Amino acid sequence: MFGRCILSVALAFGLSGVAQAAEPLPVVASFSILGDLVQNVGGDRIKVTTLVGADGDAHVYQPTPADVGTLAKSRVFFVNGLGFEGWMKRLTASSKYKGTVVTVSEGIKPRAMAGDDHDDHGHDHGTDPHAWQDIGNARLMVKNIAAALAKIDPAGASLYQANAKKYDGQLVELSKWADAQVAAIPQAKRKVITSHDAFGYLGARYRITLLAPQGLSTEAEASAKDVGNLIRQIKQSGIKAVFVENISNRKLIEQISRETGASLEGTLYSDALSKSPEADSYLNMYRHNITTLTAGMKANK
Repeated sequence: MFGRCILSVALAFGLSGVAQAAEPLPVVASFSILGDLVQNVGGDRIKVTTLVGADGDAHVYQPTPADVGTLAKSRVFFVNGLGFEGWMKRLTASSKYKGTVVTVSEGIKPRAMAGDDHDDHGHDHGTDPHAWQDIGNARLMVKNIAAALAKIDPAGASLYQANAKKYDGQLVELSKWADAQVAAIPQAKRKVITSHDAFGYLGARYRITLLAPQGLSTEAEASAKDVGNLIRQIKQSGIKAVFVENISNRKLIEQISRETGASLEGTLYSDALSKSPEADSYLNMYRHNITTLTAGMKANK
């Protein structure tokens, strides 16, 4: 009887230890696209909280008291970097954050954007932060995420590396498909209008000319002169592919569409995933954007 009691106590402690070991690692991601990448690498071994969720605009995000508390309890804070999260330092200071901040864009060569004047909104002068719009950069981000998780949680290193390898394979397949889709569009037709300048990395990868009335941040106000110049450029070039984004105000791009005769060809996803299935993950978002862009470009003169 006494022996059975000891065994029961030992088993209880043992089960408690297993449950404690299985407790997922609390991590925070700054915005929805990054949150999806982190989740794919971490799997069930982590618990991801995303600060700026689906259809949210990270450019104008303001941290809440709840976000401060969430970050304070997390072990790792994944951020894009490249000046994208202008509010990050305020948040980490408010939460007195003691965990690890991981910048997933480490090692990515940023695109220089001459004339960007949004330093007061957190953007580095002349730096385009939207690196994930190039699949090659997303692959590097995944590697950085896996390395960071393995360092924080060595016991899960093999799982993180396996998950990253599997997900990288999916990114490679998506990249091959996207390359083929864009290659079918004549170079002369690869011109589009987007509501804000968030697709520079994608444009550079596929040699697409991208024009936008807004700058890199959705907080930027397009001047009447800039809009007028853009309208004249559209009329002269015969561009028909005009797109809005899930995080942008439609009014300006609708005005441009009316005054040029170019039709709105659909919604693109730039800085956030969607709540709908068409772009509820990075893979779905990228596939949707390429499908939508190529369909629109076919109508160009």
